[in-house]
Amino acid sequence: MRSKEEVREQYEFLREELDDEEMTHRGVEELFTHYKRALGWVLEEEHL
Repeated sequence: MRSKEEVREQYEFLREELDDEEMTHRGVEELFTHYKRALGWVLEEEHL
């Protein structure tokens, strides 16, 4: 199970990446990989 701190760190990382105007297609793909992982952690917390 992930701690709230881990989820918060992931969220902040994603925000910084989204604010970067030089995002490439590959960067967007990687961003969504991180986003899906973070979302999975949140859902995991909700269901336990």
